[in-house]
Amino acid sequence: MSKIKIDAADDLSVRDILHAQLTALEATATVAEARDYFAASTSRRMALVCDDGRYVGSLTPAQLEGDLDPGLALARIAERGATVSPDDPATKGRDLALRTDARRVAVVDADGRLVGVVAVTGDLTSFCGTSSGG
Repeated sequence: MSKIKIDAADDLSVRDILHAQLTALEATATVAEARDYFAASTSRRMALVCDDGRYVGSLTPAQLEGDLDPGLALARIAERGATVSPDDPATKGRDLALRTDARRVAVVDADGRLVGVVAVTGDLTSFCGTSSGG
């Protein structure tokens, strides 16, 4: 099965294109733990930070560079960026993801719970974690 192409987003919702199989870091996780998270996989371009399942913010590897205290809690440095809901148009999720260096945008429900991420592939042609069934 092939991934859903970003140019096929017009008649879809974010729910159709979200990548639900993701790992989020707890707000109490540290800079050292986030650095390890990114080191474990080159496909990780953004760390999503949650507090009891609710989206707090996100970080990119670049935000962890320099002389940050390795024991600093991520809640102190995570930035609350744009988010989308599962019911938003897929084009909104795509466009917001493409505006970031990480090519990612968090998907949160009405209660602020993280339910997934819209993620665009490195070649900017498809959504990560999706399948068109074709």
